[in-house]
Amino acid sequence: MNLEISTPTTEATELVQRLSATPLGARLARRLTAHQLATWGYPHDSDPNCTAQLIVAELAANAVTHGRVPGRDFELRLRLLPERDTLRIEVSDARGDRELRFLDGDLEDEHGRGLVVVFVLSARWGVAERAVGKTVWAELPLSPCRRPRPGTPPPCGRRPGPEG
Repeated sequence: MNLEISTPTTEATELVQRLSATPLGARLARRLTAHQLATWGYPHDSDPNCTAQLIVAELAANAVTHGRVPGRDFELRLRLLPERDTLRIEVSDARGDRELRFLDGDLEDEHGRGLVVVFVLSARWGVAERAVGKTVWAELPLSPCRRPRPGTPPPCGRRPGPEG
């Protein structure tokens, strides 16, 4: 991360970064999230870090795919809320004229499940309008005793892949 282009904040519990509204920018958002959570004491292979990476990946991919305005960046904001033992993730894009949509296609469709992933992995999520564009946010509990919704697999299982 280039610290010279990071937005300075008054607290060590918040990170704000503008990224290009491109697939590379979305990948960098996920990597930045992994690094920042590790800095805050949640190692790369911990469940909170993996879950936060998945949520950021989905929100950033949506910002790049559906919220992109040529020449405009998107913004990633990560904020620790220690009083609630929660991480708040916000991804803002420059496009406010498109409503968010859940999957409405066939099971074989390759796209359209990002918000379902955010819904399943976060405790709360929503959308806030801005003067320009919108912010999609999600809150992730960080306590180790968090119980996932019934039937939800761990966010980043550490099982070996199938052979062959």
